[in-house]
Amino acid sequence: MAAPVMHAARWVPRLFHCPVRLMSAFSNPLVSGARRGLFKDMFPAESAPLRLPGLLSSGPQTVYCGFDPTADSLHVGNLLAVMGLLRFYRAGHHAIAVIGGATAQIGDPSGRSQEREPLGAEQLADNVRGLRECLDRLFTNSQPLVPEGPNRPPGRFTVLDNAAWYRKWQVVDFLGTVGRHFRMGTLLSRHSVQSRLKSPEGMSLTEFTYQVFQAFDFYYLYCNHGCRIQLGGTDQLGNLMSGHDFIQRTTGEDVFGITMPLITSTTGDKLGKSAGNALWLTRPKTPPFELYQFFVRQPDSCVERFLKLFTFIPLPEIEHIMEQHSKEPEKRIPHKRLAAEVTKLVHGKEGLESAKR
Repeated sequence: MAAPVMHAARWVPRLFHCPVRLMSAFSNPLVSGARRGLFKDMFPAESAPLRLPGLLSSGPQTVYCGFDPTADSLHVGNLLAVMGLLRFYRAGHHAIAVIGGATAQIGDPSGRSQEREPLGAEQLADNVRGLRECLDRLFTNSQPLVPEGPNRPPGRFTVLDNAAWYRKWQVVDFLGTVGRHFRMGTLLSRHSVQSRLKSPEGMSLTEFTYQVFQAFDFYYLYCNHGCRIQLGGTDQLGNLMSGHDFIQRTTGEDVFGITMPLITSTTGDKLGKSAGNALWLTRPKTPPFELYQFFVRQPDSCVERFLKLFTFIPLPEIEHIMEQHSKEPEKRIPHKRLAAEVTKLVHGKEGLESAKR
């Protein structure tokens, strides 16, 4: 049985008490990320709280997160994952954004009640190109927004397409080589699989194999890029576990998974393409003005949390902004600052000026 995950409230204090000598070489983004609510759970629970802080402090590590190109743009629901990668990058580590040019043809069943419609080759190519452009733009726009730290040179930020490493595989070779390391009982126990198996529509073999492919992505990045950390939404925990189990079974080495909270609307719905309420991160689909308005209209109950999650504003400054808001709520100071920072990250300074006009 897979080891249980440990909630952030239990593991964060242990990270805060890392020996000073371990914290001196490289910044540990787990501490700052947990304080901001960016990181929720980590896996495996037994070893991650003890080993990850020292690993991150010993030298630059490589972390990755995947984005399936089911549309030609990222949306606000993906932005938190990008923020996670950027925080590792600015802390001196290497960040890899993997576009699922191959896995998008399979379809991730996590959080879905129905199977995705298959994508045509031309549409898939357009989507991959759109996501690459979006990721490159977010990376470029983030540079002037992140405060520099002492002795903290940034790492590398790389965008890869997993279709590149699946082209060489024949299906029989893949199943015979990779598939033999997975156990049906473990795969069937995943929450995403169980919920679909119990649904009226059920689950296709194609969707069922998704976790195998995501696990192999992690394995490939571990072998070829030294990647030992994967980021994902809380709905990706089962896939992260599969990657950990596969790498440990085949190499004997430990790797780690970190999940981030899912962003929901005021009605509790997940923000994303599947829910039909996506706020896109490209101009043709969502203009800068609409993006700005979305964040400036957030209720008071969300604005402080979103400032911590979606901006690089230091926590003491956020605290000061909220104190101003308590004295002069009619000015909506935190709402305007949140909207401005997110619009600059997504569309650049010119996009913010456009939204304000």
